[in-house]
Amino acid sequence: MIAIKRAMAVTAIPLVLAGCVSSAEYAGKEAGFSTVSTKVGGATAKQTVWVQNQQQAQATSARVKTILSRNKVLDAETAVQVALINNKGLQAAYADLGDSAADAWQSTMLLNPTVSVGFSGIGAPELEAFRTIEGAITTNLLALMTKKRDIEIADTRFRQAQLNAAVRTLQLAAETRRAWINAVAAWENVGQLQRAQAAADAASELAEKLGETGAMTKGGQAREHVFVAELAGETAKARLTARLAKEELTRLMGLWGTDVDYQVPNSLPALPRSLAKRDAIEAEALRNRIDLQVARLELEATARSYGLTEATRYVTDLEVLAGFEAEREVEEDGKKKWETTAAGELEFAIPIFDTGKARMRKAELGYMRAANQLAEKAVNVRSEARSAYEAYRSNYDIARHYRNNVVPLRTKVEEESLLTYNGMITNTFELLTDTRDKINSILLSVNAKRDFWLADANLAPAVYGGGSSAAAAETEVASASESGGGAH
Repeated sequence: MIAIKRAMAVTAIPLVLAGCVSSAEYAGKEAGFSTVSTKVGGATAKQTVWVQNQQQAQATSARVKTILSRNKVLDAETAVQVALINNKGLQAAYADLGDSAADAWQSTMLLNPTVSVGFSGIGAPELEAFRTIEGAITTNLLALMTKKRDIEIADTRFRQAQLNAAVRTLQLAAETRRAWINAVAAWENVGQLQRAQAAADAASELAEKLGETGAMTKGGQAREHVFVAELAGETAKARLTARLAKEELTRLMGLWGTDVDYQVPNSLPALPRSLAKRDAIEAEALRNRIDLQVARLELEATARSYGLTEATRYVTDLEVLAGFEAEREVEEDGKKKWETTAAGELEFAIPIFDTGKARMRKAELGYMRAANQLAEKAVNVRSEARSAYEAYRSNYDIARHYRNNVVPLRTKVEEESLLTYNGMITNTFELLTDTRDKINSILLSVNAKRDFWLADANLAPAVYGGGSSAAAAETEVASASESGGGAH
């Protein structure tokens, strides 16, 4: 028994040393979430929650229903807030944060020692039970020696997980805002087509009556009717697009059942009178982009891993074994006694074949990879910030051009064409052409306004993160593809 106590003392020293490492930062149920809330609140002025039990889920569901009951017509800010507290995919991202906290917490704990006890001589005729008892306690010394670095690496990964959760939250906010803009713009297109449909229906009825009196040829009547039929098809197509756009918004907000009965406005907000000045947007992005901070932490974690690999280059497994062996001896007079002997072993791998050069090379390449990825990220952040602001300014000018120049001119052309048509100067075909061109111009104006608000929504992700370079490109390509698509 005394030998066992001595063996325990050998392994108890690192246990005491490790006890000074604080795990309180990782042990809480919402470990690291305050950082996420702070960064998201600073970038979006919205609140997010981490739902971890049934009571929190019920409270969140009640809060969503209250928001929807107060706002039957959702604006962009309300839609973003609903998404941040109700999207289940975001809750899954927060679970990843919890996993990282648990890993960091686990890293503060020592490996459990291995205890073994053996018996021999069982069943010998001259013995009552067994002859020899062996006991040992084994622990990995290398794990104890590198414990501090392991904790530092786990802590860096934990901080990365915090920032990744914040990036995912900002990404959801940006996606929801863009989905709201697309849905509202789609319904605005439907409204414009419905107004054109009403006018076309009236013209078609008039053409039919004129045809009955012989004042309009059958060809003229057919032109009126086919214009109405084509416009009805385009209206139905636009209505489908609007419904699908609203469904995308519904998915991002995590709504189902009766909660999907919400409405969005029939038109986008008017263009602002002036643009926001963001001349220092590059510096803002470099200072605030969360994904750039993640890349810096990745370099830090890789550097720490490189140092750990270097420290364990030659010795990858070092174990110490302390224990005892107690043997019972038999004497001639029948008296028995125990003889106890202490035992100790040190096990390690001899680097004859594997000198660690390959592992060092991989660690070195991993560090260089992380360093170059960080440098590339910094370049991309600058470019994305410039592109976002350029799209913001240019789309504003384009939207104003359609609003102030193209649509008024098309309206004037149609009015003059209608006057000459009433005076029997312009034929039906020319009037239909002018009306169709006006509808196209109005729809292009709506799409240009939509592209501006999408560019406005992309400014925050360019500064704080959570967006993608594809989003801005998609906005620019959208107007180009729609401009040649004819009437909706």
